[in-house]
Amino acid sequence: MRALLARLPRRPWTAALTAAVLSASALTVMPASGADTGCRVDYTVNKWADGYTAQIKVTNLGPALDGWRLSWTYTGDQRVTSAWNATVTQTGGSVVATSKNWNGTLPTGGAAEFGLQGTWRSADPAPSDFALNGVPCGDDGTTPPTTPPTTPPPTTPPPGEDCAGTVICSDFEDQTGSTPSGDWRFTAPDCQGAGTAAVDTAVAHGGSRSLRVDGRAGYCNHAFVAATADLSSVGPVVHVRMWVRHTTALPSAHVTFVSLPDTSQNGRSLRVGGQNGALQWNRESDDATLPEQSPAGVALSRPLPTGSWQCLRFAIDTRAPALDTWLGDEPVPGLHADGVPTQDVDRQWLARAVPPRPTALRLGWESYGAGDDTLWFDDVAVGSAPLDC
Repeated sequence: MRALLARLPRRPWTAALTAAVLSASALTVMPASGADTGCRVDYTVNKWADGYTAQIKVTNLGPALDGWRLSWTYTGDQRVTSAWNATVTQTGGSVVATSKNWNGTLPTGGAAEFGLQGTWRSADPAPSDFALNGVPCGDDGTTPPTTPPTTPPPTTPPPGEDCAGTVICSDFEDQTGSTPSGDWRFTAPDCQGAGTAAVDTAVAHGGSRSLRVDGRAGYCNHAFVAATADLSSVGPVVHVRMWVRHTTALPSAHVTFVSLPDTSQNGRSLRVGGQNGALQWNRESDDATLPEQSPAGVALSRPLPTGSWQCLRFAIDTRAPALDTWLGDEPVPGLHADGVPTQDVDRQWLARAVPPRPTALRLGWESYGAGDDTLWFDDVAVGSAPLDC
């Protein structure tokens, strides 16, 4: 066990948060006056300097569809970089979003929602030429239904489908005792104290079991459960998805609840946790954070809600110091690094140009001062392809 280096506590900023950098606007493409319509699109965008996210809801007002394709045109210089709940491609200004295998059924009156993240430089007007399966919204000659369908389309993948081809796919239902076993092992990197981990049969996201960690404050109370799977061959982008629930709001001091040993840091870890009350990435080798711990940077992150299950997803690029983070289906702007420095977000992170190479996954709790918490993890998956919530 390597010696533990002393770590100076970080001083959380105490000034009030400045106004959030994000701005939000919404566009609804409605039926044309006096005309029947084939679809309705609600396009809601959150934007900041050089970037944006869009949440898109398409409602089918024509005949039932078995597989859908929504197209539109960006008249500014927007470029889509990632998407969720749909496959999105872009050629020039033309963008096409196609359904997943689990949300392609769209009955008359039914709706599907998906989202995307992108960049822009000089202009980002909202699109206005949406078409569903080639039919422009507002021009197909059908009569909109007077009542909604009785069976809405699925909004989440059927159980088991989202883990196909992954290296880790665990709902902990194979655990037979209270001590993690099989593909999971308790570990306490650096030092062990009062923190504990167990298989819980009282609280679960799906099924009847989850992984519970009782995290304790103090520098030597590390408590993690590590997957035995080797992630060295996953990539070139490592996709991680988990459901997590916890009891205590993230503190102002630095804490970690996900740790990924990284060969590019000589085995030191990429860490996901919190500081100043919001989610953050931390790099163990140089203590860099994403976002930067300024009021403006932290305002671009998000807290981790307590008392409910939250879907947390990461995409770690092993070819560049780039990554993305989603809380639910919403990308977190402050937890995004794309190689282009953004003030208050990733300039500190990009100071190290060596791409990460995670080799393992640990779930648990590591505090560097104050901060007790009880956490549950469930439905964990790691693979080379994007993973849905």
